[in-house]
Amino acid sequence: MGTYKNEKPALIIIDMVKDNFAESKKLPITPFAENIIAPLNHLIRVFRSHQWPVVFSTDAFHREDFIFKGRMHPHSLAGTVGAEVVDGLDKTDEDLWLPKPKFSAFFQTGLEKWLKEKEVTLCAVGGISTHFCVLTTVMDAICHDFKAVLLEDCSAASSRKIHEQTLDCYRRNPLYPLLKVSASSELGAELIE
Repeated sequence: MGTYKNEKPALIIIDMVKDNFAESKKLPITPFAENIIAPLNHLIRVFRSHQWPVVFSTDAFHREDFIFKGRMHPHSLAGTVGAEVVDGLDKTDEDLWLPKPKFSAFFQTGLEKWLKEKEVTLCAVGGISTHFCVLTTVMDAICHDFKAVLLEDCSAASSRKIHEQTLDCYRRNPLYPLLKVSASSELGAELIE
């Protein structure tokens, strides 16, 4: 029997937005983000086949936001095409598209209530970037009493090294198995077997 056999999972996909894939921007994360589209789409199909919720949580910033007072430039602005889910992902109208004002999918979005209404007990989180928005969502899932899985093959950072270092920080942690780093295939087996 899988570790998560009796859990009701939700797949939360973070910040896979058009601005992060624009060729004109030449962002270091783009090639890594492109590589996670196929495993994310595979996991989306698995979740849909079991009628488990799929959430696309995307940046919806405002030009005057505090976070743009540092080195970060305005991007993924609310209501713009750049803040929409990238075309390569298999998003349907049945999925929840949840624009978020800051890094975590839980921050001022109502996600906790929505998940609890659906009796979700485990959040599987992927997308970009591993060490910022994916990680803050994973941590907030734990803070809201959900088990959390950081999906190693469905997440990306601006370099392989940053991605791996972030994962390594959480591979062995005192919250296991409430917080776990896992490949999507391993998670699928643990949920279904």
